[in-house]
Amino acid sequence: MKLPPLLLAAAGLSLSQAADVRLEPPKDLNGYFPFSPPSSLSEWDARKDYVKRQILVAEGLWPMPTKTPLNAVIHGKVDCGEYTVEKVYFESVPGFYVTGSLYRPKNPKGKVPGVMFAHGHWQDARLSLTPPDKVRAEISTGGERFEKGGQSMFQSLCVQLARMGCVVWQWDMLSDSDSIQIPREVVHTFAKQRPEMNTTENWGLFSPQAESNLQSIMGLQTLNAERGLDFLLSLPEVDPERTAITGASGGGTQTMLLAAIDDRIKLSFPCVMVSTSMQGGCTCENASLLRINTGNVEFAGLFAPKPQGMNTANDWTKEFATKGYPDLQKLYTTFGKKDNVFLLRGEHFPHNYNAVTRSAFYTFLNKHFKLGFPSPVIEQDYEPLTREQLTVWDDKHPAPKAKGPEFERALLKWLTEDANKQLASAEPTVLKQGIEVTIGRSYDKAGEVEWDLKDKQGRAGHLEMTGTLTNKTYGEELNVTWLYPKQWNGRAVIWLDDKGQSGLKNDEVTKLVQGGTTVIGVDLLFQGGEPVTQTRMVKNPREFAGYTHGYNHALFAQRVHDVLSIVSFLRRAKVGSHESPKTVCLAGFGKQTGPIALAARALAGEAVDRAAVNTHGFRFGKILDYRDPMFIPGGSKYLDLPGFVKLNGSHPLWLQGEGKEPEGSSVEWLQK
Repeated sequence: MKLPPLLLAAAGLSLSQAADVRLEPPKDLNGYFPFSPPSSLSEWDARKDYVKRQILVAEGLWPMPTKTPLNAVIHGKVDCGEYTVEKVYFESVPGFYVTGSLYRPKNPKGKVPGVMFAHGHWQDARLSLTPPDKVRAEISTGGERFEKGGQSMFQSLCVQLARMGCVVWQWDMLSDSDSIQIPREVVHTFAKQRPEMNTTENWGLFSPQAESNLQSIMGLQTLNAERGLDFLLSLPEVDPERTAITGASGGGTQTMLLAAIDDRIKLSFPCVMVSTSMQGGCTCENASLLRINTGNVEFAGLFAPKPQGMNTANDWTKEFATKGYPDLQKLYTTFGKKDNVFLLRGEHFPHNYNAVTRSAFYTFLNKHFKLGFPSPVIEQDYEPLTREQLTVWDDKHPAPKAKGPEFERALLKWLTEDANKQLASAEPTVLKQGIEVTIGRSYDKAGEVEWDLKDKQGRAGHLEMTGTLTNKTYGEELNVTWLYPKQWNGRAVIWLDDKGQSGLKNDEVTKLVQGGTTVIGVDLLFQGGEPVTQTRMVKNPREFAGYTHGYNHALFAQRVHDVLSIVSFLRRAKVGSHESPKTVCLAGFGKQTGPIALAARALAGEAVDRAAVNTHGFRFGKILDYRDPMFIPGGSKYLDLPGFVKLNGSHPLWLQGEGKEPEGSSVEWLQK
């Protein structure tokens, strides 16, 4: 009996077998996140587009929530001589308030720069003042210069920029200062799943439903930043060609992310967060899908070649000067703009945004926005405002009554309905690009796959061969069984079963092989042994899916990757002088493998000629445990499983489990 054409030369091939990298412990936020600069700008353009989309999808901003009226209220002006300070609140979405302080130069001359200032994990940052003894300690180490001005790094930066002629918007992060609608124990200290918020309707943050719809604290923070930029640019005196953003710690995270996704930012200065090391430890700095195969250094790289500065301190950034920053310099050099990226070394200081670092930012801004001040720019002292002078809410401007769990549910419901409405009428490309990120791999990036034959046995009417498919691009391995008929008709069916390869032992497969069709059975990741009932999580005691799925693909996605590897091998492999199969089909009828087959077909498109699937009515939106093998972040976001059906378009599909039953049997369909 002849070997099948695809396996002719492979019969004697012995590939070196490296263990599947997916069997290693999952990556967490304390891993290593290097950045590899591109060899050309064309290469970078494609990579940049994808990573930018990954950020937007991960944060629930693909598509961007409908930009409703801000209804901004500006009041309580305080005249500080050279500048004024005003209280501001507006609605990023209806009923969701962003609060902060607006600093403006007293007598602006024409259009002036606008600067956004994001604070990090300093509780009540905008409203608090540092005690005198701590200020003196900072002065003694060179971190601050003045006993008065040193009481607030946040006011210090805003005051100096206003004195330099800039309009400054400093806003509150969620649960901080005047942002009171979502409490701190949800935003920053969330630890345990809340059964009352873990429901298929009216769910809360951190629930499997929120994750399935890509709703997170981090996404809400970035949405508020995006709307804050809308607000800043609505001010008539702000120059849209000179907009900047800065912030430290969690504010540094927000800085690099907004700069990465919004081209309206012209200068960025993220502090003490750009690093190949720890990526951000708080629940407000992590989101599912966000840092899979990427990290903070690459996020900063997305801003190139525009002016960008950053710093190091005696924290996770302390090695950045030698690990990460040289790669950013190479990227900027590729653009011919090496001088547009700047690093302030500060490993002798703790995690901070102190006077030395602030001075570096002023000087950098002064240079690139051509403000005309002597360099370096050094702060002058000032009289800090009190909490009472800065707080937004008062008798005439009462704080919103909508807050706590009911507000949380209502906010997520609005976001869900808005996204569903947009996606229902969106172009198919929007849906496909969102799903590609949730799955984490498109068909054209399926990888280079090779075959290693382990054993072959002659059977009645066909040859049975077992071996390994190795995806060399991604370091993944699949155990595969081929049933190859004596009289092959050029058709191959990838047969997916919840039991893996052992699922080939059934009457339908026998009929296909007897009809001349090659059938391929496979153990998808973690198939072939005891069924997986709960997926692996990183070693973090806090019950937040983003700590695992912000850095690792979900099992559902990995199994879709396996199917794409097989399709790619069948379509692209040439063995000897023989071509690939004339027809490639995909079949999945199990409760798990049906949806997997549907997702793979949606991404593979015309690479799969025909597909037969039973979904059993599965919906991601019904999963109530983020450790469920079928859970995937974003599963519900893009119209749930019907989104995958829609993405199949006009490609031939035999579909069972979605209402109207298909005509004829699946075997007849696959043999057409």
